[in-house]
Amino acid sequence: MRAISQDVHGAPEVLDETVLPRPEPGPSQILVAVRAAGLNPTDWKHRSSGMFLDRLPLVLGWDVSGVVEAVGYGVTLFEPGDEVFGMLPYPQGVGSHAEYVTGPARAFTHKPAAIDHVQAGALPLAALTAYQAIVDTAEVRTGQRVLIHAAAGGVGHLAVQIAKSRGAYVIGTASGPKHDFVRSLGADEVIDYRTTDFRDAVQDVDMVLDPLSGDTRTRSLDVLRPGGVLVSLLPPTDPDEAANAAAREVRVKTLLVEADHAGMKAIADLVESGALRAHIEAVFPLSDAAEAHALGETDRTTGKIVLTVETGRGPDA
Repeated sequence: MRAISQDVHGAPEVLDETVLPRPEPGPSQILVAVRAAGLNPTDWKHRSSGMFLDRLPLVLGWDVSGVVEAVGYGVTLFEPGDEVFGMLPYPQGVGSHAEYVTGPARAFTHKPAAIDHVQAGALPLAALTAYQAIVDTAEVRTGQRVLIHAAAGGVGHLAVQIAKSRGAYVIGTASGPKHDFVRSLGADEVIDYRTTDFRDAVQDVDMVLDPLSGDTRTRSLDVLRPGGVLVSLLPPTDPDEAANAAAREVRVKTLLVEADHAGMKAIADLVESGALRAHIEAVFPLSDAAEAHALGETDRTTGKIVLTVETGRGPDA
């Protein structure tokens, strides 16, 4: 099968199309013929530095949308021919930037008929991150106030929609040219982070979702009401954070996304109801993965970048 692999860490140019043996599903696993696979910032971070994974060679990719090719012993949820989407277990289950991939059956659910594989392939990691932050961790309820940083980004634009589906009042931060886009997602207010300190524009929020960390994470404590929660996707940089949070009577959580069958089913339901849709910035064929990485690393994209896969084009070894 064709796959995008790397033998060293570095710039996008370290990514090469190669031929690898097609995997076989083990117990409780399914083999998926990949049709589309999203890119996320964690892909280029692992490509350049290894981050959580130090093994080489490495095939990246956690997002998957495709067709079940075979099922392993004990799988009851799917049959060959089923269209599925899901997130491979993060980080060790990596490998979707290839023609075929195996993963735990319960990391997947059936692909909603309302969307194609490109849309479905864009969703899993970013949507699960947003869902696990907003629903599982913060337990956002109707009428609560939620501040979402980087609201036009991969996680952020899905988080806006998920928070609105919970009945929240949503405030997003984004650069000025992206305000109309963020409002189109349902945001009630949008703050231009380039011209305005968000602490001057918003107070007494119940939850902050922070994909950025650093100074943004530190300043976010100032806008939470007592009892509120900051959910960050990256580690803290302020050694005094715990003491500051305790003084303000707020909670701080650092989230690492997990593969989640129930969460994927909830995301599929939101898609089917029309409450959730990924915005696609660009689509690249698998062979152009390096170009897709280079675009993602500009940090200027809106929504998601997706790789598409045509099976059967290359040798199957």
